[in-house]
Amino acid sequence: MPFVTNTIKLMKNSLHQEFKKLFNKDAGHAYFSPGRVNLIGEHIDYNGGLVMPCAITFGTYLLVSPNADQTLRFRSLNFDDKLDIPLQDDYSKTGEKWFNYPLGVIEYFLKDGHPVQGLDMLFYGDIPISSGLSSSASIEVVTAFALNDILDCNYSKLDQVKLAKDVENNFIGVNCGIMDQFAVAFGEKNKALMLNCNTLAYEAVDSNLGDHVLAIINTNKPRKLAESKYNERVQECATALAALQQELNIQNLCDIDSATFNKHGHLITDRVVYKRAKHVVEENDRVKLAAVALSNNDLEEFGRLMYASHESLRDLYEVSGAELDAVVEYSKTDANVAGARMTGAGFGGCAIALVKADAFDDFSKNVTDYYTGKIGYAPSVYSSLIGDGVGFFLEPVKSETA
Repeated sequence: MPFVTNTIKLMKNSLHQEFKKLFNKDAGHAYFSPGRVNLIGEHIDYNGGLVMPCAITFGTYLLVSPNADQTLRFRSLNFDDKLDIPLQDDYSKTGEKWFNYPLGVIEYFLKDGHPVQGLDMLFYGDIPISSGLSSSASIEVVTAFALNDILDCNYSKLDQVKLAKDVENNFIGVNCGIMDQFAVAFGEKNKALMLNCNTLAYEAVDSNLGDHVLAIINTNKPRKLAESKYNERVQECATALAALQQELNIQNLCDIDSATFNKHGHLITDRVVYKRAKHVVEENDRVKLAAVALSNNDLEEFGRLMYASHESLRDLYEVSGAELDAVVEYSKTDANVAGARMTGAGFGGCAIALVKADAFDDFSKNVTDYYTGKIGYAPSVYSSLIGDGVGFFLEPVKSETA
C-alpha cells in the first residue's frame, strides 16, 4: 500500500480541481474531519479513567458527488489503490487497503436499513500515516458524517461516533476504545475534551494555548511491540484490580484516588503490577489537575503535569522507549517549551510539546538534531493548534451542468 508523498499542502480549490479531473464533474459536497492527540491521560481509558484528547488542525478531507451508475468509487490523493464496486446489499473487508475504512462505514449504514446510492468519493489526508494521530478514526467519522448528510439519516453526532467505533472493532478488526472517534467528532477549537470513556460524559475545557502551539513529534519508529504490550498491560491492571477488591468495593482502578491507593496498595504483592496500578491511579488524578490548570490558563502547571505523565509512563507503566524519551529529554532543556510527553500507546508513535509559537522553527531544528544524534534517524515535526471536530469543508459546489 504505497503512500504517495505530497510535499505541497493542497489548498481548497486544488482539491476541487483534482475531483473534477478524476470524475469529470464538480464535487457536490465537501467535508473535513481532524486527527487527534491525547493531551494527558494515557493508558487509563480501559481502567475507568478520564482522558483529555483534542482535535488538531490537520485531518481528512472528503469530496463527494452522487452518480447514476449504481457504483461506489473510492479515490485517494495519498494512496495509489482505488476501488470501483457496484452497489450491493453488504460488503466485506478487502485485505489491508485504505478504502476498507469508508467501505465499512457504508456497510454499517446498509445494516441500519439506509439505502446507499452511487457515490464518487475523493479522500485526501494530511495526517502522518501510522503516527498514532487517528487517521483511521478521521476517515471513518468523515465518511459517516458525509453519508448522514447526503442520505438524510438523522443520526446524531454520537450515533455517528458509535457507528464508526463499531466499524473499527468489527469490520476492520481493531479492538480500540471510543476516544479517537469521539475526539474527532466532538472536538472544539481551543478546547480539550475531558472524557469519561465509560459513560461518555465529557466536559469541554477551555484550552487557549496563547502564545504557544502544539508541536507533534513523530518518532518515525514502527510500533511493532505496541499491541502485545498493550494486552499485557491490560491484564496487569486486571490483576491489580482483583487484589484491591479484597478490601475495596470498586469496579475500576480509577474509581479510587492516589490517597486511597496508597492506603490499600499493600494488597498488590507483585511489584510490577503495583507499578502499573500506581501509574493508572495517579494519571487519572493528573487529568483532573490538568483541567484546572488549562481552565486557569496556567500553561506552566499544565507543562509540569505533562512531564510528570511522561515520567510515569516511562518508569511505572514502561511503555515509552529511547525515541520518545529523547524528545522529552530535549524539551526539558529548551526554555521555549512549557511541557512535553509521549502520547498514545507508546513504543514509538508521537510525542507532543507545548512550544512558543515564535520559537517553533528553532525547536523543530534543535529537537531534530538532538534526536538524530541519539537515535540515528530524524523525527518529523509538525505544528498544530486545537481545532474543531468533523464538519463541512466548503459550501457544496453546484455543478453548472447539473
